[in-house]
Amino acid sequence: MPIRTNPAAHVAGFFFDLPAPFQAVEDHRMLSVNLFPIFFLLALFPVAFFWLRRAYRIGVKRDFSEVALKKGMPPPDAEKYAPYEMVINLVGGVVIVMVIVIVLLGLMDYQSWVALAGSTLWIKLFASFALGRQAHGLGPKKKSGG
Repeated sequence: MPIRTNPAAHVAGFFFDLPAPFQAVEDHRMLSVNLFPIFFLLALFPVAFFWLRRAYRIGVKRDFSEVALKKGMPPPDAEKYAPYEMVINLVGGVVIVMVIVIVLLGLMDYQSWVALAGSTLWIKLFASFALGRQAHGLGPKKKSGG
């Protein structure tokens, strides 16, 4: 177990448990900095903002331009898929906000909050991708004509 020698190491160890971003290595008395938890936590802020903004635009403003996108284009019947896209974005955004709050309060250890945030990111991406493919059809577009 590494010895924490400065106050910042104790605070960071409290928030991020192990491996803490600031830990004094016992043998060399050097400060080891693990920046991943800090940058990952900071990256969750814009992710939550964009997902909640999308849910707001779809649910409140009735803007369907970002519903079930495939190659940047919404399907012709985007209103049909809007409730599903709104729920996907709303649930993902709320879970990420909860993770941010829990981490800042120090109520969850490092491995648990990273697992929860990472799983939420991937599940939301896969769900939005699947909805976009379902809305646009699974096969290539067939050309009509003679």
